Amino acid sequence: MKLKSIGQNLLDRVDPRIIAATERAMKAIPFVKARLDKEYGGMLDGMEHSMRPYAGKIESYSAIPDKGRTREDLLSEIEGLAAKESPRWKEGFLSGAVYSGDDAHVEFMNRVYSATSQVNPLHSDVWPSASKYEAEIVAMVADMLGAGPGNGKAPREDQICGAVTSGGTESILLAMKAYRDRAREKGVKKPEMVVPNTVHAAFDKASQYFGIKMKKIPVGSDYVANVKAMKAAITRNTIVLVASAPCFPYGLVDPVTEIAALAKKNKIGCHVDACLGGFVLPWAKQLGAAVPPFDFVVPGVTSMSVDTHKYGYAAKGTSVVLYRGHELRSHQYYTVTDWPGGLYFSPTLAGSRPGGLSAAAWASLVSTGKGGYLAATRKILDTTELIKAAVRSMPEIELMGEALFMVSFCSKKLDVYRVLDELGKKGWNLNGLHRPAAVHLCVTLRHTQPGVAERFITDLREAVAAVKDSPPASGGMAPVYGMAGTMPLKGLVGDFLKRYIDLLYKV
Repeated sequence: MKLKSIGQNLLDRVDPRIIAATERAMKAIPFVKARLDKEYGGMLDGMEHSMRPYAGKIESYSAIPDKGRTREDLLSEIEGLAAKESPRWKEGFLSGAVYSGDDAHVEFMNRVYSATSQVNPLHSDVWPSASKYEAEIVAMVADMLGAGPGNGKAPREDQICGAVTSGGTESILLAMKAYRDRAREKGVKKPEMVVPNTVHAAFDKASQYFGIKMKKIPVGSDYVANVKAMKAAITRNTIVLVASAPCFPYGLVDPVTEIAALAKKNKIGCHVDACLGGFVLPWAKQLGAAVPPFDFVVPGVTSMSVDTHKYGYAAKGTSVVLYRGHELRSHQYYTVTDWPGGLYFSPTLAGSRPGGLSAAAWASLVSTGKGGYLAATRKILDTTELIKAAVRSMPEIELMGEALFMVSFCSKKLDVYRVLDELGKKGWNLNGLHRPAAVHLCVTLRHTQPGVAERFITDLREAVAAVKDSPPASGGMAPVYGMAGTMPLKGLVGDFLKRYIDLLYKV
């Protein structure tokens, strides 16, 4: 009775209009969910064919076959599928995804992996080459990102150190875990991270996996982090501030110097996510581009994530997480001392790992060299400027900031998601963005090939004209993006995404 009366007393103090509005919203949920089930169910039915183009055309398996097929037969099928799928990325129709794609480089990566396919870094006593590759990858990336040539002789608390991971998401997860665990030792029981709302979705994943409350701060009208608002969000539970260099949606670099100074003043961590730009910004700066300070040269930056498998041109499946000081890095490690199976330790989330990918990453860095990265970056910057100039000339769309290797555009005059659909009909696979509605092209070496940028500009002009001059058509991704961007009940949209994932595993 006492609990009931306390609850009733609280309700009595709430504005009746708020209670009425809440009751109306709750009553509307079944209607909204039914609408979503109908709308999204139809969309999924229409999308399933494009997601599963091989259904009924080649053999599929829901159980291990009684008799194995010959290796020659399987190789023929696998190579045939690869041949069907490769033209789209080889000809530069993708945003990001394949960052080099050069035939000779791909063949080189394949040969390295073939020679090291059995290497497992978990067993460094059997394959000491794995430790060599990974230690040198970390050292080379640290040097590129401000550690300097004397890093190895610096005191342990000042050394830039790190680990090789499976990708940017794991690098981010490990860094956030390290901050959480270090904060636990200082008595922080309800850890919080303060991030711009443009940070990568991997920070949301870290928040969910590791129980770190995420405070998302809307970016300013310039689409970069609002430092003043981030400062206001800091509490005694804040363990880390995050900046992007650059952010995924718009390719813009947050004010790292200001954010890092704020973190240092409050004696908390500052993580810079350079997964996308870590292998572009250092070389762009050497080429004379206006690159703001973003790496370990900045006091207060305590960790970074950078992907070798993007603009580092390594095979897919490697990234690097870096820390200022060995003590911070130690919090990402995993050790077990009382397991009947013996002593166990792992520096990253995985136990066994494909050492061939680390060997390929090492080989990519060493074979490309500084000269190769400078030349590649120059091509990418020039191509981006060409496309940006074309976007500026189209009054129906507008650039969202002046990014170095990203072309993000929105529109106040037409449905930009329909432009995305029109480009899709021409073979382009671009990224649709939310809040605000926008589209971006992440420029890679694939787009620097002769004629690719010009083809994109022509197709973009035609797509804009088609949307401007014709009524909306049914189907496509525009309804999906449009509904997801306006629907207030994000959990229901999440349900749709889970149903989409289910389709990926359908045999």
